[in-house]
Amino acid sequence: MGYLEAIFKIFKFRIKTVLESGSVGNASSSDEELEQWEQIFMMRDENGNSYNDKRKKRSIWCRPSCIPVSIVILLIVLVVLVPLLDQPNVPHAASSQQPVTVHCSDECRLSLVESIPEGHMYPPNMTHTPTKNVWLDLIDEAQTTIEIASFYWSLRFNEFYPYNSSIEGEQVFQALYAAGSKRKIDLKIAQNWPSKDYPNIDTEYLVKKKAAQVRSLNFSKLLGGGVLHTKFWIVDRTHFYIGSANMDWRALTQVKELGIVAYNCSCMANDLGKIFDVYWQLGVADSVPATWPFALATDINMQRPANISDGQRSYGAYITSSPPPFSPAGRSADDDAIVSIIESAERFIYIAVMDYAPALVYTHKFEYWPKIDDAIRAAALERRVRVRLLISWWSHSLPAQDHYLRSLTALAQALPGVDIQVKRFVVPSTPDQDKIPFARVNHNKYMVTDRTALIGTSNWSGDYFTTTAGVSFVFQDLEEGPHNATKDIRMQLQEVFERDWTSPYAVPLLKL
Repeated sequence: MGYLEAIFKIFKFRIKTVLESGSVGNASSSDEELEQWEQIFMMRDENGNSYNDKRKKRSIWCRPSCIPVSIVILLIVLVVLVPLLDQPNVPHAASSQQPVTVHCSDECRLSLVESIPEGHMYPPNMTHTPTKNVWLDLIDEAQTTIEIASFYWSLRFNEFYPYNSSIEGEQVFQALYAAGSKRKIDLKIAQNWPSKDYPNIDTEYLVKKKAAQVRSLNFSKLLGGGVLHTKFWIVDRTHFYIGSANMDWRALTQVKELGIVAYNCSCMANDLGKIFDVYWQLGVADSVPATWPFALATDINMQRPANISDGQRSYGAYITSSPPPFSPAGRSADDDAIVSIIESAERFIYIAVMDYAPALVYTHKFEYWPKIDDAIRAAALERRVRVRLLISWWSHSLPAQDHYLRSLTALAQALPGVDIQVKRFVVPSTPDQDKIPFARVNHNKYMVTDRTALIGTSNWSGDYFTTTAGVSFVFQDLEEGPHNATKDIRMQLQEVFERDWTSPYAVPLLKL
C-alpha cells in the first residue's frame, strides 16, 4: 500500500495549500476576496434573473471550498477501489454476484459408498459399494496425485487392537504406500495435529519412507481449539470421495459409514481441491490469514450451484466447508447449507447423524446454538414438513442428547398435523466386538429431503460448525431422468434412510 501513502501525502499538501492560502496574506485581503465572490453570485441581469441561478450547476464545481472536498471524495474512492483492483487476496466474505449456474462439461459418475459393520445384516441388494473397494479403486485410478484430508490415521494390521478385520485397513495402507513409493504418485496428506490418543504413526511411516508429504494442522494455534474432522480424497483433481469414514481400519469393518464417490468429475474435484489447498497452507501456518489468495475463491456455492450430469440426469451441486475462517470468498458454510436445505424442503426431511445437540458441547463453557434446531422446528410447525431424525446410540453418546431430542418429538403434540419423530440407531455387537474401542456405531452424517441431499463429515452440534473443519457435498435434482433410468442419487440416499429407519436396529427414543 506504499503508493497509496504517497498519494495521500501529495493530496494532503494540495489540500493544505488551498485551505491555508487565505491566511498567507492579511485578513483584509481574504475578506475582500470573499466579498467579491458573494457579490458575483448576488448580481442580477436586466431581466431580474439571478446570476447565481444561471450558473448554479457550474458554480457548484467552481467554489474554492469544493476543491478540497472533491479531493477527499476522490481519496475515499481510491482507498475503496484500489484494493479491489489490485486483488492478490480475497476476504472471507462470500461473493455478492447475482445467482448464476456454473455449467460443468464433465459427465460425472456418482455412487453411494457404505461400510457395513461385521455382523450387521441387511437383506440382499440393500447396501452400496464398500468403502474399502472404492478407496482401492481410487488408488488404482491415480495417475499423478492423491490428496487426502483426514482426522487421524490407524489403518495398519494390529496397530491399535489385534483384530482380524483390520486386514482391510492394512490393504488400503499398503496400496497407498505402493502408490507413493513405487508408482511415484504425488501423495499429499493433510491431517489433524498428532496427539497421545491419535499419534498418526501410519503417516509418520509414509513420510519416513518418502512415500508421502504430510502436513498437520494445529487447531490450538489456528483457532484456539477444534480439530480437522474432514474426510475426503481427491485423485488427479478428477475423482473424489467425501464421507464419514476416517482413515481407520474400523471405518471399513466395525463402524457403519456412508459417503459418495465421483468419477470423471474434474469440475467438482478442482473445487474440492481448493479446500485441500487451504488445509495445505494452514499446515505450515500458526494462524489463519486475514485474507485468502484469490486463486482459492470459488464461484460454486449454494447461490450458484454447478450443473453436473451423470448422463441420465442433471444435478445442481456444490461443496460446503466449515469453520468460516477456513473459507475463502464464495464458499458456502456447512451450517448455512443445512439450514437452506431444511427451509426448502416441501414434504419431508430425513436426518441421520451420530450426534445431535443445539449447543457447543466440547467447550469449557456451555453455549446454546439453536441455528439448525430452529430451522427443523420451523419446518415441522409452520410448513408441516415430515421430519425424521435417526441419531446414533453407543457407549460414547452424551446423555443430554435425549432431552434435546425429546423436546423435538414433543412438538408433535403441539399442533394438529405436526409430524416429527426421532429414533436411535444401535449397531449390534458381540462380547468380542465390545472390546474394540470406538467401534460398533452408526457414524453416518447426511440429510435427504424431497428436493436435496447432503453428505457430510460433521456431527450436528455447534462445535462442528464453529471451530472444527469439515465439508459436505450437496446435490439437488434438476430434472427427471428417462423412464427406464436407474434411481437418482438423491432417491438412493432416501432409500438408505428408509432402510435403516424401518430396520430392527432403529429403536424408538423412549424405549432405550
